[in-house]
Formats: sequence, C-alpha cells, structure tokens
Amino acid sequence: MTTIDEKLHPILADVIRRNAGEPEFHQAVHEVLESLGRVVAKHPHYLDQALIERICEPERQIIFRIPWVDDRGQVQINRGFRVQFNSALGPYKGGMRFHPSVNVGIIKFLGFEQTFKNALTGMPIGGGKGGSDFDPKGRSDAEIMRFCQSLMTELHRHLGEQTDVPAGDIGVGGREIGYMFGQYKRLNNRFEAGVFTGKALAYGGSCARTEATGYGNTYFVQAMLQTKGTDFDGKKVVVSGSGNVAIYTIEKVQSFGGKVIACSDSSGYVIDEAGIDLALLKDIKNVRRGRISDYARRRGPGAHFVAAGKGSIWDIPCDVAMPSATQNELSGKDAASLIRNGVMVVSEGANMPSTPEAIAAFQNAGVMFAPGKAANAGGVATSALEMQQNASRDSWSFEQTEARLATIMRGIHDTCHQTAEEYGAPGNYVLGANIAGFVRVAEAMRMLGVI
Repeated sequence: MTTIDEKLHPILADVIRRNAGEPEFHQAVHEVLESLGRVVAKHPHYLDQALIERICEPERQIIFRIPWVDDRGQVQINRGFRVQFNSALGPYKGGMRFHPSVNVGIIKFLGFEQTFKNALTGMPIGGGKGGSDFDPKGRSDAEIMRFCQSLMTELHRHLGEQTDVPAGDIGVGGREIGYMFGQYKRLNNRFEAGVFTGKALAYGGSCARTEATGYGNTYFVQAMLQTKGTDFDGKKVVVSGSGNVAIYTIEKVQSFGGKVIACSDSSGYVIDEAGIDLALLKDIKNVRRGRISDYARRRGPGAHFVAAGKGSIWDIPCDVAMPSATQNELSGKDAASLIRNGVMVVSEGANMPSTPEAIAAFQNAGVMFAPGKAANAGGVATSALEMQQNASRDSWSFEQTEARLATIMRGIHDTCHQTAEEYGAPGNYVLGANIAGFVRVAEAMRMLGVI
C-alpha cells in the first residue's frame, strides 16, 4: 500500500478484508486508489459520506444455480453471477462471460472497471458484469441453447432496459446473446429490445457493434501516436488473442497502414512477418472455430506457430503492443522484453491484461500506456448507441455508427490526456482515466445522496 495516499489506506485494507480470496478485484481497486491521492488532496470533500467506500462496494451481487441437460441426457450444474456495481449514471451495463475461470471475484473486478469505463464514454450508463463458469468449448448448439435458457430463467427477473443491460464478453457472442434474449422475451412476454446489446442485426442489433472494441482501441492508439507527431503507417504491431476484439483490432490497424505480425489463442501464437492474413484468420476463427495453429499450417512457410509454454508473444519485437485476450496476460517479464525491443505504445484491448508490475515498467521506461477502461471502451460505447437506436425504434448505417464511435474514442483520449495534465502527470493515461472516470461517478453519487 506504499503507493497509495495514507488517507486511502484504510479503504483498501477494508476492501481486502471484506473480499477475501478475490485478488483480481483487489488489484483493480488498488490501481484506482493509487490515482486518487491527487484528487482528495485537491478536493477533500470526496472523502465525505464514505463516498469512495461506497464506490468500491457493489450495489447488488446475484449468485445462482444453473441446471441444464447435456446431449447425453446428463444433468449438469453451473454457477451464474451478475454483479450490479453502480447505477449512479444510468442502468447497469456490462457483458456476460462464459469461461471456467469465472468466479465472483473476477466478475466484481470486471464490474468495478466497467463502472469507470462506462463513465468515460460520457453515455448515461452505469457499471455491471456477469457470467458463469460454464465452458462453451466443445458444446453443441443445442447444449449452449439449453444452458442459456436455464441461466435466463433466473437472471431475467433482475434485468430490464432501465435496470440492467447485459452484452457479450469472453465465450459469449451473437449466438449466446440470441438464446438469452429469446428466453428473456419468452418469460417477459414483451419485445424489450434494449435489454441486451450485441444482438444480431435481424432483431435490433447495431451495425459496428461486433467491430467496436477492436476498432475503438485502434482509434485510441492512433490518437496517442498523433500526440507524438506520428501514426500507424509502417509500424509493426502485435495483438494477442484471436477473438472479436483481436480480429477487428487487426482489421482497423491494417486499414491505418500498420502491419500486424502476430496473434494468439490459448494454444499458442503465430508469427507472420508478411502480415496477418485477415481473411484466413476470420475463416479459421469465425467460420471453422479452429485453433491458431491451423493458421500457420494453412498460411504456409511464412508463418510460424509457437505452442503455449514455449515462448511469449511479447518477445516479438514491435512498435505497438495491443493485449486483447484476458486479464493479467502480460507480466513484468513480458513488459521488460517489449521495452528492450523498443515498443512505443501498449494499449489494452482486454480488461486488465497487464499486471501492476508490467504497467509500472512501461511508465518508468516512458512507454505510452493506455489502460483498458479507456482504450477498450468502444465496445460499451457502441452498446449504448445500440440502446439509443432501440429506444427510438431506429437503425443507423455502419458508417454513421462508426463515425460516432470514432468521435467518442477521440473524446475519451482527450479527456484522459487533459485530466493527466491537470493533475500534474502529463502523458499518464492510467491516472487520467482513473481520475476522470471517478469524478464523473462520484459527482453523480454526491447529488443522489447516501444510497
């Protein structure tokens, strides 16, 4: 706790005591509190009425059983979670994650981060997150449908356009959103389109929602590079992951003239010095649901696959690194390797993919670093635009939606950049994002009273 203002030490100690065994949540709270010393020194009223303590405590935590029947007729049991973290700015908003690693601590960390991320967009949405320890890998469409219907049989009572609006995350794409929304509609007997985002275009989805997180991160990095008088043109880029975030990061980077030379999945990573063949990657991941090793095999001699555990994707020399897979994937050791190889910018496409040691290393080395709560906010921003279209029974073109996304991401960048300068830490996007997000939420909470 040495890097945290002494007035905030008791708050972090209480969070750790009350949330035992939840290291990711502790890490997320610690990172935000590190930035708030400058705020409470300048504006001590934020220490009144336990405001910071209330921000660190979810408004509601829902944990429930999900029984479902697999294709062999065997009954399976999973656990479901929804953490409705903060609604000071609007209805709870955040994705659903299906992955064996999911537990209440992971969902709380994600919901806490989501609260500030959503605030940074300037849209009227609060923060929440949900999911299950269900693993969709290897499951049939029928099994996934039955699981989603069972989950929604309990969760539907806690959702609503003005209450809580889920979306997708790891393991939850258009298929899963469709099954969950279908069961919600069935149980509530009304077509409440704005209760889910990430829907298919056929029933109320938004153009550019699938692309939004990856595109948004790329817009953010472009704005960072422009502060140094440069851009993506000709730069080598490494993107971890190969899901939607990574794929559409690669697509937008390539459109800006950058060369993405590596991507990954849980089985390992591929290096392709000629530049990732996006059409091939999309076919393997989105159509065939294959592994990243298939890319190297089909691409031919120019691509090389490295199995998990036999090397790190962050050992590859690059100008820009965009971790877009999962939390804590980029360690202090990885950061040292990137710095040694001359990386200019690191920007988080995933939620908290860099460890505290990695972030400190980048900042100490003068590497421009963008935290996920700012850089990957394009997904939730476009979800809010989807809610707006649903509320007005309207549908926007891809170009119109992407233009709004680009404007929002430029606004987030500029807010973080200006806030860091205002608080005496120019170029510190972590501090800028944490303070700007905190102030927006805290001001709303102050006005609403002690609730």
